[in-house]
Amino acid sequence: MKVLVTDPIADAGLDRLREAGHEVVTNYEAEGDALLEAVADANALIVRSGTEVTAELLAAAPDLQIVGRAGIGVDNIDIDAATEHGVIVANAPEGNVRAAAEHTVAMAFATARSIPQAHVRLKGGEWAKGEFLGTELRDKTLGVVGLGRVGQEVAKRLGGLGMDLVAYDPYIGEERAEQLGAELADLDETLDRADFLTIHTPLTPETENMIGEAELAQLEGGYVVNCARGGIIDEPALAQAVEDGVLAGAAVDVFAEEPLSEDSPLLDVDDIIVTPHLGASTEAAQENVATSTAEQVLAAFLGEPVMNALNAPSMDAAAFPRVKPYIELAETAGRIAVQLFDGHVNEIEVTYAGDIADEDVELVTASALKGVFLPIESQVNAVNAQGIAEERGIEVTETKRSQAEDFTSLVTVTVHNDEESISVCGTLFAGDDPRIVRIDGFRVDAIPGGRMIVSRNTDEPGVIGLIGSVMGEYDINIAGMYNARQTIGGEAMTVYNVDQPVPDEAREKLEADERVIETRYISLED
Repeated sequence: MKVLVTDPIADAGLDRLREAGHEVVTNYEAEGDALLEAVADANALIVRSGTEVTAELLAAAPDLQIVGRAGIGVDNIDIDAATEHGVIVANAPEGNVRAAAEHTVAMAFATARSIPQAHVRLKGGEWAKGEFLGTELRDKTLGVVGLGRVGQEVAKRLGGLGMDLVAYDPYIGEERAEQLGAELADLDETLDRADFLTIHTPLTPETENMIGEAELAQLEGGYVVNCARGGIIDEPALAQAVEDGVLAGAAVDVFAEEPLSEDSPLLDVDDIIVTPHLGASTEAAQENVATSTAEQVLAAFLGEPVMNALNAPSMDAAAFPRVKPYIELAETAGRIAVQLFDGHVNEIEVTYAGDIADEDVELVTASALKGVFLPIESQVNAVNAQGIAEERGIEVTETKRSQAEDFTSLVTVTVHNDEESISVCGTLFAGDDPRIVRIDGFRVDAIPGGRMIVSRNTDEPGVIGLIGSVMGEYDINIAGMYNARQTIGGEAMTVYNVDQPVPDEAREKLEADERVIETRYISLED
């Protein structure tokens, strides 16, 4: 596989990919048409914040499986377009959490005590001790906007120093906030109460310029620290607020445009501390995000869950070995069901019974959908299968039952329309030996692979012989078969595993016999 890396990452990540046998190409200068050309044959793309992963770029990379973001923020990646193209987007949110939190704390202390300003004055030969009267953090109120991974680590550290904590985050529960010693509040109350405000949200249309002139005025006399993403704070408004004394100071590590322009108003205000996006710039953090991103690329190549996928099902690594055999089984059941079905599908139901019902099966369900859509969508995968269902107006339901009649675990894929449905049930024998055990209510025992013939016929002597004779006439070898019936003399179903493709002419010859109700040729070949 070819991995294209367009922003610098630590060698540890590149080495991990090379050790796994993949080609790693670094191209840190490519942009425009050159970038489109470079990504054309890539199977994976690794970026940081410097590369814009646009819909145009994704369209130019038909073999792309995953975009790995070596860091947290993904506002430079068009995730919707990636999902549409079936490309996984994954970040590395854990690798630099500690580094980002520590830098935030350092910036809070730096602005509270005017450390960089005093340093510069002393280096310039001035003993300006009397001009710097700092603020202690203890007993002050810390307002945290965004109580995610980094926000929580900052809250722990500064809360441990005796600060009162108030937080704004509409996506976290009160119980978790209480565990951190923080009181949840809306944004206005958080701003009104905070002596120090730290920002820890992604840049989205909702958070862009979320902190503007009016919000900064609510922090009168306070301090602002932003080590999250540029563009969340209105930078000209921040510069004006500090210049006018509305705020006592600010510390900023991230900017709306990077590198920061020389004419930025932030550079003209002495009480605003700026650093060049150093939040993740520690040796440990750089190695962590690089190796984490590399491991996720390798997982994607192996068809395993990508732990930090933002647009695809994922699961805990410890649970994956228990679920892995059912992923292919569900896809196969979906492929068989749709090839046995006539007409338009408007509903897909995936049912789990027995032990498998206790597991996280989101990835299994996505694989079942993939199986159903493969005959009509060549680019379908677990990333975009749910989106394809939504685009086509197909309802997807997932059901779990604790008991599986006759089996330890059972996965059933049912396709419906307003008039009929077909169900295909699969299980595992001896741990990881897959079997199709029911088709539309008939008990069978079919090996799910290769090529199959499914015949509905009357239960009477000579039918199996007829089918065998016709297969022999067309030089089709029967590798295995299973016959099932519901009542003596009623309808029966026979499933054949065959070694060669079955031409329509052979099927027509079978169906010309009045005892054969219907035959279906099913190919599970890739």
